Amino acid sequence: SPPPNNKKKTGDIFKGFLAGVGLMLLVAVLALTFFRAAQSQSDSLLPASVENKINRINDLIHKDYYEQVDADAVQNGLYSGLVESLKDPYSVYYTKEDFKALSEQTSGTYYGIGAVLSQDPKTMGVTIVRVYAGSPAAETGLKAKDQILKVDDIEANSMELSELVRNIKGKEGSTVQLTITREGEESEQLFTVTRRKVDIPCVESRMLPGNVGMISLSEFSDVAAGQFRSAVDDLKKQGMKALIVDLRDNPGGLVSSVTDILDDILPTGLLVYTEDKYGNRQDYNAKTTTELGLPLAVLVNAHSASAAEIFAGAVKDYKHGTLIGTTTFGKGIVQQIIPLNDGSAVKLTIAKYYTPAGNYIHKQGIAPDIELEEEYSGAEGEAYDPLHDNQVNKALEVLGKELEGE
Repeated sequence: SPPPNNKKKTGDIFKGFLAGVGLMLLVAVLALTFFRAAQSQSDSLLPASVENKINRINDLIHKDYYEQVDADAVQNGLYSGLVESLKDPYSVYYTKEDFKALSEQTSGTYYGIGAVLSQDPKTMGVTIVRVYAGSPAAETGLKAKDQILKVDDIEANSMELSELVRNIKGKEGSTVQLTITREGEESEQLFTVTRRKVDIPCVESRMLPGNVGMISLSEFSDVAAGQFRSAVDDLKKQGMKALIVDLRDNPGGLVSSVTDILDDILPTGLLVYTEDKYGNRQDYNAKTTTELGLPLAVLVNAHSASAAEIFAGAVKDYKHGTLIGTTTFGKGIVQQIIPLNDGSAVKLTIAKYYTPAGNYIHKQGIAPDIELEEEYSGAEGEAYDPLHDNQVNKALEVLGKELEGE
């Protein structure tokens, strides 16, 4: 008889071994998959029990609530509530309409009244901090420091500022009624303002005595850097020897906008950096070697916030200018707007930001180099004259001494 085929036997054993290993690997992969799924569900902010409870409440509202229910309003309320549960005044859910209005604001053109508003994060009170010259708000008689109580029938402090602004903006030619209180006047006043197209002038510039240029930046929108650059070029053509940058009442804006402007002013180096909760750091550096090359003073106050503080912090850390005024607002956190598939969006606070020297200024603000409360000696009702502004005059004094020492 032929000898036994040991090679065939060995091959069968090897195949059996591979099959066993393969089965074990398959079991291991399935086990790992189920483990990860279970872990993901346990780590989720909304486990199955919460989803079931939401569905139960939704069924009760649909069945038993005594009036007809707007399904869109219920859904938007659910999304808003999820974000509001963070108790972060800067994290917001935007409906499709809200997000569209926000995009118009950062683009530099919208249909509205032409005023910059600020909201106290604690009281939710709303104040006009700036009225654009020639705007519907200016023509109607609204002024900076007016407190807005109502927008039509809406209590101003009943919602987040971006949502309130959406009610102030509207179709060209339509009207909005603002109920305000004004410092020094006891009774409330009602203003009816006709909306129209507003091109936001983020930058205003002028030449002051001694060939000192002055640029006022109202916000850091996506058009601010271009407007700032044009203003600097124009002032240099007029013989500018020093510059005052006015960031008072500037509520902030885009990080990309303020870093673009700082890139034109400061030497190559770190401008600001952020860190998220995982410790991931992102640096924002000057990309060019361009520098202003002139003595600089920066005016700040308690309403200078966010991107305005990035500007002030970088200038202070590099000792590239003198900060004059009062301590800034203290917003050292960064938000990111995340568009969703249906046209809505979520704005979330995603990181802390630090000045180049590593200072975290949230809820502390940036102290000026020269502390000086603002006093304006110009006649009430007349056009603003910077030479009647004590902080501007202090900046002229400081810059004048620097120029004399050259």
